[in-house]
Amino acid sequence: MYYLLIDPAKKTVLAENLQIASNPLQRMSGLLGKNYLPYGEGLLLVPCNSIHTFFMRFPIDILFLDRFYKVLRIVENLQPYRLALHLKAFQTVELPAGTVCKLNTEVGSNLTLLKN
Repeated sequence: MYYLLIDPAKKTVLAENLQIASNPLQRMSGLLGKNYLPYGEGLLLVPCNSIHTFFMRFPIDILFLDRFYKVLRIVENLQPYRLALHLKAFQTVELPAGTVCKLNTEVGSNLTLLKN
């Protein structure tokens, strides 16, 4: 099932095809094995306060969120073989590199998740 992740204040769509990884196997495999992440797609990892890009083939943008989808930290253009974390985050969104800059997403934004 896909979801829609939006920033209602800015009237922007961060991902129109967002998948949720909520069990250990889904979170562990994440985006591994993909050659790229198309614009408009993304992955929400729940619960998750840290990610790695080991063995990935492309950079990604990361949003660390609280339980209510408030953006706590943003990591843009995280390259393969890197780590990122935010200890207070409850969930993490992985988006194509450049999404955050293009949509001007900011720390403090309150996002909304909708069924697509």
